[in-house]
Amino acid sequence: MKLQRKKINSNHYLAIFIVICAILIGVSVFAGSVLTPVKSAFTFVLSPMQKGINTVGNAAFSWNEETKTKKELRTENKLLNEKLNAMRMQNRLLKQDQVELDRLQGLLKLKKKYEKYHTVGARVISKGSSNWFEIFSIDKGSKDGIKKDMNVIADDGLVGIVYDVTANSAKVRTIINDTSMVSAMFLKTSDSYCIVKGSLDTIEDGYLDVVYIDKDAKVKNGDEIVTSNVSSKFNEGITIGKVSNIKMDSTKLTKTARVTPVVDFKHLKEVLVITDIKKTENLDTNTKE
Repeated sequence: MKLQRKKINSNHYLAIFIVICAILIGVSVFAGSVLTPVKSAFTFVLSPMQKGINTVGNAAFSWNEETKTKKELRTENKLLNEKLNAMRMQNRLLKQDQVELDRLQGLLKLKKKYEKYHTVGARVISKGSSNWFEIFSIDKGSKDGIKKDMNVIADDGLVGIVYDVTANSAKVRTIINDTSMVSAMFLKTSDSYCIVKGSLDTIEDGYLDVVYIDKDAKVKNGDEIVTSNVSSKFNEGITIGKVSNIKMDSTKLTKTARVTPVVDFKHLKEVLVITDIKKTENLDTNTKE
């Protein structure tokens, strides 16, 4: 006769689970002191392992964060450098614009100073081999109304004279050129004439020689000299510079001096060309210009 297996339904499983839980609760409550050594043993064994795992985990986390931070910092640094370079370039451009603006404002001021003359602005495009602008070319020519013998000014006074002209450019010989001799006069007296001699040797020391000053001329150091009314090619009253070192020459018949030009002949960028050409009948035989 076959034995029939008893079916275990869900209620039986629930009852078994409740009994097991009750047993575990009882053991925990009434036999807690008995299990303490076991807990301690497990804690002793597992605690170092847990610390090691935590240390490795923390190190891995820190490395990941540090790597991420370094990458972000490199990216940020690159962007900041790009912005800095852009700002530096912009600053250089602004400085260049400011310098050019200052020069143009200087030309405008010069134009007002000599407003009785008609002028045309021009840029210096080339110069001779010397460090000084003794001879240079400008970007204006006959198409712009430029003609030979027109006077050229810059900074606060006389630069030189146009001596060669093409359609689109012109050449200027300055008063520091060795061949230049300019008839001048003292602005204070207006009748004490003299000659300003060009020289690359003396301009190296910052001055040009002034000769043929009347021995009785009442002039002193610091007086301003300008182009004279008897100059053959230069218009009257254009500032040349201020004199110093006035003394009697070896003949005792005239005086000599030095003049410091008002123009910076090492850094010419823009100039004004006076389009009014000097016309005179009685030329000064002591001067070339």
